[in-house]
Amino acid sequence: MHQQKRQPELVEGNLPVFVFPTELIFYADDQSTHKQVLTLYNPYEFALKFKVLCTTPNKYVVVDATGAVKPQCCVDIVIRHRDVRSCHYGVIDKFRLQVSEQSQRKALGRKEVIATLLPSAKEQQKEEEEKRIKEHLTESVFFEQSCQPENRTVSSGPSLLTVFLGVVCIAALMLPTLGDMESLVPLYLHLSVNQKLVAAYILGLITMAILRT
Repeated sequence: MHQQKRQPELVEGNLPVFVFPTELIFYADDQSTHKQVLTLYNPYEFALKFKVLCTTPNKYVVVDATGAVKPQCCVDIVIRHRDVRSCHYGVIDKFRLQVSEQSQRKALGRKEVIATLLPSAKEQQKEEEEKRIKEHLTESVFFEQSCQPENRTVSSGPSLLTVFLGVVCIAALMLPTLGDMESLVPLYLHLSVNQKLVAAYILGLITMAILRT
């Protein structure tokens, strides 16, 4: 029953492979970086076989290029660069880790890891710093440009809705009060004292808002 539940996931090439790191950088002037470690994780409830392939196997030595990982465990794979020459600077090589279930031969999943040889770690840090500064300057210019339309809209004066409400309040204050029988205005347009007080209060708020802009 357990095998039947797991079987739909074990489709060839579809099983996620968890490897860290996903990029290896070797520095020619730093011999300690000539040996790198890849960690292959197995979060599944069944054991996995693995195989390490490379696009340029003559440049690297892979310790334990094949092996097995127990369920919910991990294994370290040591990779050494053995051809540190200037002609290889900047060349991107690739490692492929293929995994399969121990009882099967087909590859259930694969993960590619790129490897690059650089001349110096200091030069790499300098390039990254220059790139970061350029990106920061670009973001600053973009930020200033995006703020200009917003500043214009804020200082453009009162909105049409504010002006309309002000006109309505002024018109309400000019209408006759209830009980004024001598007015020629129809009775349904007569306002009470409380209604006029509300209109006067709103008009005061609108006036303050206009003066602040």
